[in-house]
Amino acid sequence: MNRDELKRAAALRAIEEVEDGMVVGLGTGSTASFVVEGLGARVAGGLRVVGIPTSERTAAQARRLEIPIATFAEHQCLDLTIDGADEVQLGTLDLIKGLGGALLREKIVAAASNRLIIVVDQEKLVEQLGEHTPLPVEVTQFGWQATAVALAKLGCIPERRYAVGEQPYVTDGGNYILDCRFGPLTDPAAIEESIAMTVGVVESGLFVGRSSMVVVASMTGIEVLTPPVRHGA
Repeated sequence: MNRDELKRAAALRAIEEVEDGMVVGLGTGSTASFVVEGLGARVAGGLRVVGIPTSERTAAQARRLEIPIATFAEHQCLDLTIDGADEVQLGTLDLIKGLGGALLREKIVAAASNRLIIVVDQEKLVEQLGEHTPLPVEVTQFGWQATAVALAKLGCIPERRYAVGEQPYVTDGGNYILDCRFGPLTDPAAIEESIAMTVGVVESGLFVGRSSMVVVASMTGIEVLTPPVRHGA
């Protein structure tokens, strides 16, 4: 199986968690597109759900597949969200997300969901977040240079993301993304808090303590990971 086939297999396992009548957050990215594709097939077969898309791209795909979609004006609480991730830390199941550019909406939807199910192939599993990918941070266009300097003081090298060509990448919310290279993160929760306190930051791609389940596809099959019980939770 190639990587796309692995992602599709994991996506199909994840959507087994979707039940009739649910409000479901629909993620963004290559893996999430397989989730939406599979969900569309179930809807065509009679499943009744409402989707809350995390990006305009996902919304367009859902419409093509005739998945009913809504906004937070209609539903403030979601039953579950299914999404992909750029890195998943083994053990904690903390995440880095945002290489697809939808981290703000993804975190809003995840925070409003009773469960967050993540779908990945085995190459996304790491011992420490930041081993392979930078940490995306969404920032306001105004003063982004000053925000980048402030983020660099936290120990990273921030680089403004560009779209195809020379134009800066702009999110669906009209913001820039700084891809911040921290290297392996020894304390993701502390970094998430420090970034959140930085003026000019809208949101970061760190998802700490939010995963309910991670479905991992590998050449040996599908594995379902669950997070450890957090004391005081």
